[in-house]
Amino acid sequence: MTRLLRFSLVVVCVVSLAAGVAGADPGHEFDFDEHLQTLLESSPPAPQASSQNVEVLSNAYPGPGTFADVYGHRGHAYLATWVGLGCLSNGVYVYNLHNPREPQLVSRFADAASDPTLVRTWTEKVIVKHVSTPQFTGDLAVVTFQTCSGTVDRLNPAIFRGFGLYDVTDPAHPTKLALYATEPGLNRGSHEIWLQQVGNRAYVYTAVINSEDRTAGEKADFRIIDVTDPTAPLQVGQWGAMADLGRPASPGEFVHSVITNAQATRAYLSYWDLGTVILDISNPASPVYLGRTDAPATHSGTLARGGNLLVETHEMAAGVPTFYDISDPANPVRLSDFVIDGYQFDTVHDPKIEGSTAYFSWYSFGVVLANISRPAEPRFLAQFVPESDIQNPDFFCPPFCVEVWGVFVDRNYILASSMNSGLWVFRVN
Repeated sequence: MTRLLRFSLVVVCVVSLAAGVAGADPGHEFDFDEHLQTLLESSPPAPQASSQNVEVLSNAYPGPGTFADVYGHRGHAYLATWVGLGCLSNGVYVYNLHNPREPQLVSRFADAASDPTLVRTWTEKVIVKHVSTPQFTGDLAVVTFQTCSGTVDRLNPAIFRGFGLYDVTDPAHPTKLALYATEPGLNRGSHEIWLQQVGNRAYVYTAVINSEDRTAGEKADFRIIDVTDPTAPLQVGQWGAMADLGRPASPGEFVHSVITNAQATRAYLSYWDLGTVILDISNPASPVYLGRTDAPATHSGTLARGGNLLVETHEMAAGVPTFYDISDPANPVRLSDFVIDGYQFDTVHDPKIEGSTAYFSWYSFGVVLANISRPAEPRFLAQFVPESDIQNPDFFCPPFCVEVWGVFVDRNYILASSMNSGLWVFRVN
């Protein structure tokens, strides 16, 4: 089956699910992992996908396991892991990039081998920032935990779900500070997260997919957790489209990911078929709705130009990045879409921006760079496509494949995470 046909079937499935809104069967939820697996199974490298205008510095393959997002902080790369075929619960790998041509594995944490509490979990997202509060000063890592698969895992209260907080001031010796659990039931835990210091406080902002639908409004999909004392995280706020906008339950409307502006006065919720929802979170206990974009399968976003430019990605058939002027959050103005040759055969994943350059992880198209100095006319700059000669027994592609999950700009190099082959380090020529 071709990738485009598989995508079309997934989109039809999502639309069909979204059509059964009010009165939907509580068990008839949008299974995001099934959606992603459908996108990835038996996928050959995309047509015309090849590296252009980049220099590859190194690749670090940790061994069997499937890899998710990547984050760079103070000369180290933090490589998260996906559920894969075997649900190996491999946690987060930490690489020293003092010499980016020879990454050195210095530690692993948030894994079931070192912490049996985390058996049957996977760590999609990791964020690391320096935090200074009255209770903690150092480099703080926040890691998502979700149950591996199926209703059986989700309904098993013994399987942890939520997120973890770790002191990685010494990246070679991470220390667990706390595990924050979301409620048991059909939610799988924290899907994506954001970490931001605000004055002398620190907050984690997290997406818990479909949790509002599952608990009749008692818990919302978007939650704000005070981690000023990272050994004692405490929920202080939440927001959901059902309770706060009066929208009927829909498996196609859920918070997939969240970011904030630098001041953490606004949050941007990638709310799948509801678009990007913009909230005023100046008071974390009482988020206020400001406006939203209107596009399906809104996966994630990033900001530029002082928060006035939003770049939104869509994980669907032929999904591409979309640029918005959000200087008036009540009336976002769509400026452009960014397309590349062959985009119809795959979907974009995550966006990052540094200066006037946007970086997109684009699955089998690798990492695509664009000049966005004129957001209404983004221009292709470069592309990195990792080699596909690694046969990973935990991944779906037989025998070879390229599937880039994440991208991160760190110092004078760029990090990419291949679901099949691990960490890649490259730079633009």
